[in-house]
Order: sequence, then structure tokens, then C-alpha cells
Amino acid sequence: MIIEKKSGISYEEFMEDHYKARVPLVFKNASKDWKAHNLITPEYLKQNFSERSTIIGSKEYTIGEILEHVAVSTPENPAPYPAIFEIRTQLAEILPLIQPVNIGYAKPNWFESKAFIPGKMGNSLELFIGGVGCQFPFAHIDQYYTNAWITQVYGEKQITIFPQGQDEMLYPKPENPYVSEVNIFNPDYNKHPKFKYATPITATILPGETLFIPRGTWHTAQGLTTNISIIFDQINHLNFNQWKSDIWHFKKRNSLMNAVASYTYATAAGAYCRLNDLFGKT
Repeated sequence: MIIEKKSGISYEEFMEDHYKARVPLVFKNASKDWKAHNLITPEYLKQNFSERSTIIGSKEYTIGEILEHVAVSTPENPAPYPAIFEIRTQLAEILPLIQPVNIGYAKPNWFESKAFIPGKMGNSLELFIGGVGCQFPFAHIDQYYTNAWITQVYGEKQITIFPQGQDEMLYPKPENPYVSEVNIFNPDYNKHPKFKYATPITATILPGETLFIPRGTWHTAQGLTTNISIIFDQINHLNFNQWKSDIWHFKKRNSLMNAVASYTYATAAGAYCRLNDLFGKT
């Protein structure tokens, strides 16, 4: 099965049929007004940001080095992945090219409020660089129960999503129930027999297309070509309580004091955003 693609959908139709129902959707042209469309290419990144760096695994790579690996990436010998850059802190020059970030459908998004610190507690706006064969072999749910929005600005990427109700078939790790034990591209049915009953759906995201992945949804990705994606997260009143619960859970792993401080901050930020929604402010 494939993920539905639509163009010209109204905001109201999206909210009823996809957002509230937690059904993924590919928008064919939601980012058509972005200047980033047809501009952000490997050549553009190399020319303008070649020396910007990030950590993949435990090693630091510059964009120039990443692009060299990506250019020769194959399924048998994939480039280091995931190559992620937090746009607001590492590639701020790109911000004017991706406005409005919410592409008209991802609203309200409380992460756009000044109450939330960029790059903290799921409030990410990231650029991903990948190559042929680059993949997350395991399925996962995004931490903090956020909705994810993936816009393809260059190349093609295949996304695999497992619709709601398939947790048992994906064997969540006991130590981290947001990550599956199963290598979905090469499953061991002796070890994970229930996975054979899973019913994934897929989509190949093309340049200019945007994928909505609902909160709490198992998914993974693999590169079909050299590809560049821009990904941001979303919370609002519909997923705020679960987001706040996850904040407590994940921060408590480090320290109780950290969890208490983060939870208190989250509660105050959420109250501020609810008031803004109530009075029609952004």
C-alpha cells in the first residue's frame, strides 16, 4: 500500500481526515512558495556551507566531506547517516528560504511561539543530507510525541510508515519503547515472528513534496538518490499532554532535577500558548 498524495486540499479537510485521524499524507505542492525549492542542491550547500560541521555517530564531518561520501553512496556502502544540521543554529542563512515554515497546514504550531527555545525538547528544524542506500534500518516513533513534517528539497527519499495499532508487531525495545528491535529491511522472522503481520505503507517523496507523519507513528526512511530534506516538528493542544509526559520521562533519565525543571517550563509554555490560541494570537 502507498501513502496518499493530494494537492489543493483545504486546511479543514486536512485537519478532519488526516491530522485528527492521525493518517499520514503527502502534500504535492505545500512548499511551492519556498525559495528553497530548486535552490538547495548539493552544489549550493558545497559552495556556501562547505566548512559547516556536524557529528554523525561519534565523528565530526563537514558538509563538504558529507557530500563527498554521499556522491558515491551505495546500498552496500552507504554514506555516514544521518547527517543532520539544526538550521536555526548551524545554517541560519537558510531560514529566509523556507518561509513560512508551517507551509499553511502545520498550524497551530506552538513551537513557533517565543515560549519555546529552538532546538530544545523536540523543537527542531533540521536539514538532512543522505545518499543512495542511507537508511534507518529500524522503525521508530519520534520522541516527545510530536508531529513530523518532511519536505524534500532535492532528490528522492522513500518513507515507510506503520499505521496505528501495530506496536506489538514492531517489538519495541524494553529500554526504549520508541525504537523497534526489527530491522524492517531485513527482518528475522524467527526472532520477530509477529512482524510478518505488520502492514506498512510507503511513499516516495519527490522534490517539492511534503510528508505529514502523525504523532506517535512508527516510521523509517531510506535514500533512493542523493537527497536533501528539511524536517520540523509540531505540537499544539492535541498532543501537548503526551509531549509533556515524554518530557518528564526522557529528562528523568538524566536527573530528577532536570525533569522537574523541564516539566515546569513545559507547563508554563503550554499555558502561554493556550492563551494565545484562545485570543487568536501567534
